[in-house]
Amino acid sequence: MIKAVSFTYQKKSDLIGAFASGLCLLHCVATPLLFIAQTCSATCCDSSPTWWQWIDYLFLIISFVAIYRSNQTTSKAWIGKALWISWLLLFFFIINERLELLPLPEFAIYIPALALISLHFYNQKYCKCNNNCIHKTD
Repeated sequence: MIKAVSFTYQKKSDLIGAFASGLCLLHCVATPLLFIAQTCSATCCDSSPTWWQWIDYLFLIISFVAIYRSNQTTSKAWIGKALWISWLLLFFFIINERLELLPLPEFAIYIPALALISLHFYNQKYCKCNNNCIHKTD
């Protein structure tokens, strides 16, 4: 049973990764719209609810696992590297937004999210091995 779930997840990791990245992107786009639409009071406009902020971390975890699995079945080494770089950038932008380390534009988070979606779809279509890849090519 566990092997079957693992095999299915491995085959679908790019679809799951693209879906999670897409939901993350929608979450990022929806956040300002939801708070603009709210009626502002002294307590509602300072920050978003805690549960809404934790969704970012859920997407990061799902994306991490999807990238890990996609790297096991990709035939192109550069795709794996590009997925990890995009994930690290997304992680950095989310942490930076929470801790306010650097003054970066809000739209910057969309770039790695869109890159993850694109790379997962590209990998799914053009770079899949039938089994775990031993020799990856660039």
